[in-house]
Amino acid sequence: MPGQGRPLDQSETTPQTMAEEEMIRLKEMHLAPYIQLATLLIGKRRRSGGNMFRHQIDTMAVLMDYGYIDSILLKASVIHDLLEDIPEFDRDRILEIEGESAAVYKLVLEVTRRQVESKPEFLGRILKYGSTMAKILKAADRISNMISLGYTTDIEFIRRYTDETERFVYPIAEQVNPVMKTELEDLVGTRRAFLSRCFEI
Repeated sequence: MPGQGRPLDQSETTPQTMAEEEMIRLKEMHLAPYIQLATLLIGKRRRSGGNMFRHQIDTMAVLMDYGYIDSILLKASVIHDLLEDIPEFDRDRILEIEGESAAVYKLVLEVTRRQVESKPEFLGRILKYGSTMAKILKAADRISNMISLGYTTDIEFIRRYTDETERFVYPIAEQVNPVMKTELEDLVGTRRAFLSRCFEI
């Protein structure tokens, strides 16, 4: 069923390797044209270092780590920031790729912040009205972002981002994959521990 990851047991110590069936599904996906579009984000630097292209690929890796091998979800993940970070981008370039392009584009639009939306309004929209796949994608996106947050020392940004994650992204993840929520809680915990050490110094 689209949008479902493989069952995950946090107590397991054996890595969950990709099954043969999943490998075949991944092999048959038309991912390369989406990755090519994502390379337009190489020039977009990130606060924590690196660039937005790497973040797209990392978000896809988070999804695969959780067992999501849905073609629309993975295709959308590698271009999920494209429309937001390059507003002048010709959207027809997505729609012309292949048969699933319209569905991919629709999912990307769901997780794209609109110009009239504040960040809380954007995340609130996904929480209240987002599709299951939009919520899964946003949870994976935030996991990637929270990991990157370990490379920034901007105290106010870290505080705001962890609070925002707790308020909006915890419930988003809870609705679709509680194990993703647990990872987010662990990541938020490490960042708050960092903030506590900053104030001790």
